[in-house]
Amino acid sequence: MAFADNLKQLPSIEHIAELQLIAADGSLAASIPNAPGKAGSVTVYNALAVKHGSINVAAAEEGLQIFAEHTDDAKARPGAHPNIDRLLQVIASGQGYAVKVIEA
Repeated sequence: MAFADNLKQLPSIEHIAELQLIAADGSLAASIPNAPGKAGSVTVYNALAVKHGSINVAAAEEGLQIFAEHTDDAKARPGAHPNIDRLLQVIASGQGYAVKVIEA
């Protein structure tokens, strides 16, 4: 399935203003706003966090499947899709993130 089709199957993010990814040391590793161009990533990361409890290796692997055609593009063009790059890094390093939801 294409990314757009996969997104339709995931829970709504209307209640989310931003997702924060928290590193193992408690520091803020990244912030993903629920904004145009980022809402798809917020949708994916939120669904993964709900299902897996965090962005761990299993969540990251599932996330790459959800991102579908964008995953291949991210692998071909590192830096073009930072939220996919982050999932690839989780898989490579085994270091995941806790997810904090900032309500809208």
